[in-house]
Amino acid sequence: MSKVILNTAYFPPVQYLACVNRYDEVGIEQWESYGKQSYRNRCEILSANGILSLTVPVKKTNEVKFLTKEACIDYSTRWQKLHFKGIESAYKNSPYYDYYMEDFIPFFEKKEKYLLDLNTAILETVLGILQIRRSLVFTTDYQTYPEEVCDMRGVIHPKPARQEKEDILFKAKPYTQTFADRFPFTPDLSILDLLFNTGPEAVDYL
Repeated sequence: MSKVILNTAYFPPVQYLACVNRYDEVGIEQWESYGKQSYRNRCEILSANGILSLTVPVKKTNEVKFLTKEACIDYSTRWQKLHFKGIESAYKNSPYYDYYMEDFIPFFEKKEKYLLDLNTAILETVLGILQIRRSLVFTTDYQTYPEEVCDMRGVIHPKPARQEKEDILFKAKPYTQTFADRFPFTPDLSILDLLFNTGPEAVDYL
């Protein structure tokens, strides 16, 4: 059985799901030191003005470092409403927005305490839509060099300079995006972009 280990991610990018689709078992790292400015609490969509980053605020702690499993979501701002409005504005005219958005609305209403729980629920929902059956397993401890597993932690990152294993990243094939009349094809956006624009064909794309 092939296994991969990944960081948790908020509405993960397309290559994240392409990676999940390649392996039988998916491990989600929870014992790492939480890393900022990553897909852990951020996704990127294509708006009328270009790429838009949506970030889930995480509560500050007195500790310099804390574990990913301990990252608590900060609801002192109305970020859920802003994210929903941003997604709606970007994709309301896409072919499959109305078909899929209802599945995601609960994530902008319910208030999960932990970021890891929110991301896991989102990932499970996306896998269900794509009809990709995978076993999600949380790590039980932190291993710097895990054995018999493809270690993708730190690889899929919004900053290319931080990517460590470029050879495994799949080559994105262009598909029609909502604002194709304004911008050239933008690869590796949130899985939302692929779902809303390609619908049932999304899983074949992966």
